[in-house]
Amino acid sequence: MATTPDAAAEALVRVEGLTMAFGKTVIQHDLSFEIRRGEVFVVIGGSGSGKSTLLRHLIGLQPPAAGRVRYGDEDLFAADPEAQARLRRLFGVMFQAGALWSSMTVGENLMLPMVLFSRLDAAERERQARFKLALVGLPDQFDAEPSTLSGGMRKRAAIARALALDPTLLYLDEPSAGLDPPTAARLDELILQLRDHLGTTVVMVTHELASIFAVADRALFLDAQEKTMTALDAPRRLLESGPPAVKALLSRELPT
Repeated sequence: MATTPDAAAEALVRVEGLTMAFGKTVIQHDLSFEIRRGEVFVVIGGSGSGKSTLLRHLIGLQPPAAGRVRYGDEDLFAADPEAQARLRRLFGVMFQAGALWSSMTVGENLMLPMVLFSRLDAAERERQARFKLALVGLPDQFDAEPSTLSGGMRKRAAIARALALDPTLLYLDEPSAGLDPPTAARLDELILQLRDHLGTTVVMVTHELASIFAVADRALFLDAQEKTMTALDAPRRLLESGPPAVKALLSRELPT
């Protein structure tokens, strides 16, 4: 069960007046919000509302048409390349399809960020990779090929790789997509464990209602018609008193 985050908690990320566009086509405009330390922050909205596009802006893969994404006092897109690289090491990312390298074992996938961005020796890299796999419930998959894993196991392995460098923030793009309900529920439990036991701040894009109500401390609603954010609050409060479009989305299959 998600908890209500402390409103006084430190803001790890500040989005200020963000406009996202492809050429002259505006996807969302005037987005302003904070992501607080230790919360599960979920981005919701209808198809085409710009959820995954927002995630790409938050991690620096797509520059804004206007506005800023700030980590602490630093603007991610105004920073020089060295500072950008340092800021990006604050977070890990799990892409929607997992994006594991098929030519590497699961263990090699996890150790690759350590090879590139740490000074750990080979023995410590392996120890850390095995620890992260155990953390996500895959203690025996270090030598496995990604192609031999089930969909849920690939998602967990991708989360383990995102945790390889012990990030402060974990970004997840549709982690439950394509999973059966029991597997998706186990993944939700893992997300809550990461928040509760490691203090990891999680930012998640999802359209899965069960996951929204299970893990989100706060949910940001992107309105595809208005092309801006129209709500930010705990999911249950949004269901009770949010704008009509948010209530309609969240009431489709209300979890019991």
